[in-house]
Amino acid sequence: MQITFLFWNIRRNPIEAVVSELVQDHQVDIVILAESMINPVDLLSKLNDRSTEYHFSPQVGCLKIQLFSRFEAKFIEPIFEYGRMTVRRLNLPGLTEILICMVHMPSKRDWSAESQADECNRIAEQIRGLETEVGHSRTLLVGDFNMNPFDHGIVSARGFHAVMSRKIAQERQRTVQGLDYPFFYNPMWNFFGDTTPGMPGTFYFRNAEHRVYFWNILDQVLIRPDLLDSFDVNNLRVPDSVGDLSFLRNGLPDKDAISDHLPIIFRMDL
Repeated sequence: MQITFLFWNIRRNPIEAVVSELVQDHQVDIVILAESMINPVDLLSKLNDRSTEYHFSPQVGCLKIQLFSRFEAKFIEPIFEYGRMTVRRLNLPGLTEILICMVHMPSKRDWSAESQADECNRIAEQIRGLETEVGHSRTLLVGDFNMNPFDHGIVSARGFHAVMSRKIAQERQRTVQGLDYPFFYNPMWNFFGDTTPGMPGTFYFRNAEHRVYFWNILDQVLIRPDLLDSFDVNNLRVPDSVGDLSFLRNGLPDKDAISDHLPIIFRMDL
């Protein structure tokens, strides 16, 4: 069974109609929103105007992320939550169970790179502990990391240990100073630059300093090696429009009308 995911930081904008149209257009099964001030009842009304399939999965300890899905809450139950992360066990009848870890991490405006990396270390350790508890590492990690794929917390062994190469990720883990650290595969590296489909990032920022990347990929999905056979990078998208509506203004994310982030959509074959 193919499960389609949408993650989008919507910048507190009331765009439930846009989210709903994007969900319907891509037949999304699991909708993950960050920085959402949308009343879940309002979005459910939009999502279900043509059907009654979608459900809201209540927040327990993480108010940074809203989760909607085609599946009843009992099939996507939380097993761990704190302020900036929720971990759900997706356990659909007849399908392989997976863990979905969703994050919205502090921005560089509020935290130093060192503090961001320390938080990655803490979250990575928590994920490894949960994988031990549930007895598998069929895990995906998705969200607004407020870091690029090359930043320290994303790539370091004690952090998410996320690599750009699927082949390297298939090695499963790497040993550093006698300790084993599992890999994540980070397919978002494929979206940098002008030769990739769509926009060259998910978030645009420029200011008057010497080092500016302009386009950044802050919104990412990371895949554990045990799920690589279920994931095809060709089914990963960074949409910049839906129907006749563009998410851009003058070629950049329209932060006032839509969001300063572009969404990501991907599919898992479970």
